[in-house]
Amino acid sequence: MALALRYAARSDVGMVRRDNEDSGYASPRLLVVADGMGGHAAGELASATAVATLAEVVDGDGDPGETLASLAAGVHAAGVSIGQVVIDNPDLVGMGTTATALSFIDEGSTARVAVVHVGDSRGYLLRAGDLTRITHDHTYVQTLIDAGRISEDEAAVHPRRSLIMRAIDGLQPADPDLSVIEARVGDRFLLCSDGLTGVVGDDELRTILSGSEPTATVIALVDLALARGAPDNVTVVVADVLEVDGEQLPGLTASEPVVVGAAGEPRVRARLPRVHFPKDAQVDPNAPDRPPGIDGPPTSEMPRINAAAPASRTSLGSSRGRAWKIVAVVAGAVILAIAAVAIAGTAWVRAQWYVGQSAGFVTIYRGVSGSVLGIPMQSTVQVSDLAVGTLPVFDAGLVTDGIVADSEADAQRIVNDLRLRAAACAVVPVPAGCPVVPVTP
Repeated sequence: MALALRYAARSDVGMVRRDNEDSGYASPRLLVVADGMGGHAAGELASATAVATLAEVVDGDGDPGETLASLAAGVHAAGVSIGQVVIDNPDLVGMGTTATALSFIDEGSTARVAVVHVGDSRGYLLRAGDLTRITHDHTYVQTLIDAGRISEDEAAVHPRRSLIMRAIDGLQPADPDLSVIEARVGDRFLLCSDGLTGVVGDDELRTILSGSEPTATVIALVDLALARGAPDNVTVVVADVLEVDGEQLPGLTASEPVVVGAAGEPRVRARLPRVHFPKDAQVDPNAPDRPPGIDGPPTSEMPRINAAAPASRTSLGSSRGRAWKIVAVVAGAVILAIAAVAIAGTAWVRAQWYVGQSAGFVTIYRGVSGSVLGIPMQSTVQVSDLAVGTLPVFDAGLVTDGIVADSEADAQRIVNDLRLRAAACAVVPVPAGCPVVPVTP
């Protein structure tokens, strides 16, 4: 008898984001979740690159120490690949990704898993009904929790909860966490992006994970996130440790990996010609070369609309006057609704704040970035004397994308924090992650 993994993965763009910057991967030997970040739709390139690179590196049949070294090498290789993408496309500077991966090491009657982790995607272990987090968030709010300054509940609503302290960005060493844990029959592992944990608590995770097989479980987890509004992309990988007779897993060929999210999208792969992607067992209904027999709209969740039979000429004539009255009432209601939305939308925009850059300097804005019909949706409140080029590279990328603030006072606190981080770079020798030569705007 031997131990093996039965796995499933699912990724969804969520209810707010336009594109999916998450990527996921699951195979008999490796599970990966990567959450991309960065402007110009570059986050999806970073996460897809990380997943593809890690999928090529790891072999779970080795010694645990060798497997950890392989995982660390995979993270380093992902950073190099992402750096090459930035070199090829300088406009993508500032992109990066988290990466949480689990490599299954079969030792016959026993097994272990080697874990590598960078960022705020998470890994969990469900064993005998107890749910344990096996990763530690690399976020600003986690440092406050570790220092005893805030609680877990306060961290969940902290205005800077999305600020990541470590990521794979191709510009600086990622410094991943590495660990090895024992795997037992009946164990269930969960890897997920913060799009799940941001709206679903640990108690709810434990309840759902204690239910049915992996495929139904990943569907239930993502569906719950969507029901909660899913403000971010949601990616979930679930794997069970099973005892099997031989190498064949029930219901799944051992050679078939599953790729979800950005890494599985043809349009993303087309933008990464240097990256070698793993074979995907799932059929992409959006692919131009989809197999025969897979027809219909891009998603199977779109309901079929049945056309009603045309009404008779007599019934149309007798109801024409009433129809016009209905049209008039509906039109009036629509006009009022549009006016109400416009008023509410304007009030909402004026209540938004963010920290960005203007002419190379850190700037506080009121509103949201962008324009509608050529009309700017933001106004400049304060242009500071802090040059973006003096910030650590990762922070400079965040400022370029825009850091959301709760209020003007919160935006000012963010600027002050950035000023301290810039000051930390103004020493000799220059710390890792800082610009070697400050850029003059």
